[in-house]
Amino acid sequence: MELLSIAAILLGFLALLLGAGVWIAVALMATGWAGMQFAAGGIPAGSVLATTVWGNSASWSLAALPLFIWMGEILFRTRLSEEMFRGFAPWLNWLPGRLMHVNVLACGVFGSVSGSSAATCATVAKIALPELKKRGYDEGLSLGSLAGAGTLGILIPPSITMVVYAVQANVSIIQVFLAGFLPGMMVMALYSGYIAIWSLANPRNTPPAEPPMSLRRRIAESLNLIPCLLLIIFVFLSLLMGWATATECAAWGVLGSLAIAWWQGALTWQSFWASVMGATRVNCMILLILAGASYMGTSMAYTGIPMALANWVNGLQLSPYALIAALTVMYVVLGTALDGISMIVLTTAIVIPMVKQAGFDLVWFGIFLVLVVEMAEVSPPVGFNLFVLQTMSGKDSNTVAKAALPFFFLLVLAVALITVFPDIVMVLPRIAFPG
Repeated sequence: MELLSIAAILLGFLALLLGAGVWIAVALMATGWAGMQFAAGGIPAGSVLATTVWGNSASWSLAALPLFIWMGEILFRTRLSEEMFRGFAPWLNWLPGRLMHVNVLACGVFGSVSGSSAATCATVAKIALPELKKRGYDEGLSLGSLAGAGTLGILIPPSITMVVYAVQANVSIIQVFLAGFLPGMMVMALYSGYIAIWSLANPRNTPPAEPPMSLRRRIAESLNLIPCLLLIIFVFLSLLMGWATATECAAWGVLGSLAIAWWQGALTWQSFWASVMGATRVNCMILLILAGASYMGTSMAYTGIPMALANWVNGLQLSPYALIAALTVMYVVLGTALDGISMIVLTTAIVIPMVKQAGFDLVWFGIFLVLVVEMAEVSPPVGFNLFVLQTMSGKDSNTVAKAALPFFFLLVLAVALITVFPDIVMVLPRIAFPG
């Protein structure tokens, strides 16, 4: 049987399991098990399952994930989250959509600290969803904006995905980091623009504007932002200046959150224990899904499906723009089965020569690849951020997928913009490295 036919069968099997309500992690593992039956050489599926789950779970870099989630739980269970919204409110009152833009801003800021799409999405959702619901904002738009903005964790530097690509493509990590800043700002602007347009088109679903405030009152209200902003700036500078690793920064973030909550008198034994248990539940859910995705990715690698798909695209002999369109479709399809790092590792050896031959800069292609991985994170119905939000909100998969669909198409627009106007990506690397 041809590999592409096998890929279609496995994708259909995964969709069937998810549609039947099977746990996401179990569905991924079952699909990986089924894929192993097509692998050549009689490789034992059970042994691969054991080694893959353990090997991908026992990761030092992954230790940052539960710590950042715990940091979000602490912020959620104290007054810090409410004060963040109170601080932003006076400045966003004039903008259509008002506090809905906090989702984009908070994900952009936190994404630059965490470098993880899952951690960004889970942490900001834990803080934002209850506040927005309490204030009467549309829940569908809240979920969609969080699904889209949560992906900023891998686009705004520093990003683990960018590092993996730079190593695989043998390009400068610093140049790839620099190249990600303007596209990150562009994606944030697209999200905020959509929120504003949606709010203007649906005024009944947007809470009324709060009474106007004087400049002095605005500044006074914004003082509530100082604890959160100082914490985030400290963590960000520690990472940017090389004072600490991502995991160490996450630990400092937890310690800072606890210190601020104690200083404000909001830290009690009950809130502390609730934050520990909440972080444990969310982290177990995410790690179990990651384990299932890792096993399925390993299974796909054994079958040779990613390489076959890349070779198939290469054999079409497409024009440069048609090649980019084909690669976009290919990576979105792969994203239904693989995480972003697995996609990069398994396909760059085939794809990089194709891209160089078509005349595209490899630094530019790195940002294109990150954007396409972002698309895979929110592609209905199997994007990883959708799984996270489904658990965080208690909504069914169809509701979350429908809410995320507009933001998926905004990422498609972002890919088109950087393809037509590559200077959006390349201007900062060229300024920093004129040679």
